[in-house]
Amino acid sequence: MKCLALFLLIFALVLPGAALAQEPETTPAAAEEEFDPAHEWELQTWGPELKIGPIDMSINKAVAYLILATFVSILIGILFMRVVKTGPPDRRQAVGETIYEVAQVQVAEQGLPHKAIGRWFPYVASLMIFIWVVNMLGFIPLPLSDERYEIFGVEVPTLAIFAATSTLSVTLALALMTWVFTHFAGIRENGVRKYFKSWIPDVPKGMLPLIVPLEVIGQFMRLISLSVRLYANMLAGHMLILTFIGLIFLTHWAVFPVSVFFGSIFYFFEVVIVVSIQAYIFAALSAIYIGSAIEAEH
Repeated sequence: MKCLALFLLIFALVLPGAALAQEPETTPAAAEEEFDPAHEWELQTWGPELKIGPIDMSINKAVAYLILATFVSILIGILFMRVVKTGPPDRRQAVGETIYEVAQVQVAEQGLPHKAIGRWFPYVASLMIFIWVVNMLGFIPLPLSDERYEIFGVEVPTLAIFAATSTLSVTLALALMTWVFTHFAGIRENGVRKYFKSWIPDVPKGMLPLIVPLEVIGQFMRLISLSVRLYANMLAGHMLILTFIGLIFLTHWAVFPVSVFFGSIFYFFEVVIVVSIQAYIFAALSAIYIGSAIEAEH
């Protein structure tokens, strides 16, 4: 019952934004044409365009979510990590120690060599917390929508759910950081010649023309794998939830209980399981890639 009640609350909060997709007197066919969950990923520029050559630095709702996640991540670090207390740990300290233990034991120590943990632990831990925060904010209705509606003559943004990590440009940027740091750490530890030589496996020389290109492609595939895994999981979850909300408008009223039931299941599956797993996997793979570059010998 609590799950259904919370999903109904979220539905009520995002209802104004969904209702904007329809005119008051539309036919079912027209409503079906106008309501499209994919519209949530059409990012509109907020304010003036900011372009540096071919790079678009304009502010949109994905950027707004990333900025908010940055501040929330910093706040988590201050509230839960900077705890100086004697005596038995309280709940806040216990939460901080749990986060630290997961980042230290399950992420850093599993992927990084012992000599590199001190240098790279802050990066993989920050990455895990930041991605978890971004993912979690994507399931909280926030007034960071491109749509507007009037309250007493004043236009205000609708409450909506949107995950910045469900846009490929965001996940690709995060993956690119890990990819660059991986090769930077490998070259720094082993030198240019020894590091790139480690890409060449110990196989008969006749096979090198086939194996070496595959090794190089494999390095770039890590970039694609990291970004697409996170992007696809978050995109699919939000599309399912928005689709179940949309079914209420596009079908008979009797579909409402079914939509709420299955929408609640998918919502809590994403919040409880997918959000944390995807943050952990991204950070853990980043640690593994950096660790394998530092210990570059096959």
